[in-house]
Amino acid sequence: MEKLVINSYDEFASHLGEQLGCSEWLEVGQERINLFADATLDHQWIHVDVERAKRESQYKSTIAHGYLTLSLLPYMWDQIIEVNNIKMLVNYGMDKMRFGQPVITGSRIRLVTTLHNIANLRGICRAEIAFKIEIEGQRKPALEGIASFLYYFV
Repeated sequence: MEKLVINSYDEFASHLGEQLGCSEWLEVGQERINLFADATLDHQWIHVDVERAKRESQYKSTIAHGYLTLSLLPYMWDQIIEVNNIKMLVNYGMDKMRFGQPVITGSRIRLVTTLHNIANLRGICRAEIAFKIEIEGQRKPALEGIASFLYYFV
């Protein structure tokens, strides 16, 4: 899988409406979930108590935090695109974000992206990226929405 390489606003804009790519599959294991729980202080049993989840959860397993799934977006986005000639990249916002289904521990996820909208704001590029975080073998995505990034081209 090759990254899409972008060197200017005009190059970026030429991909409007197109799928930009998809990331590699990434396994979401219990260790990653536990580390996220520690970082966010969210130790709800459905995420971290393996034995209780086996007994009481409808999934018969722990599940990843929804925000853990979301937090993996920048890592997977970096596998899809390389934007050159910028001073800075800033996360600008999220729109229409929906969690479709939980990521059961041990599942593999990937990011699929499309350039939804792009605007030149006085020299700053606002790129709105429609995204889906898919779960391997599942029809319904774990998460979908529109992520907005500001690219400060030099």
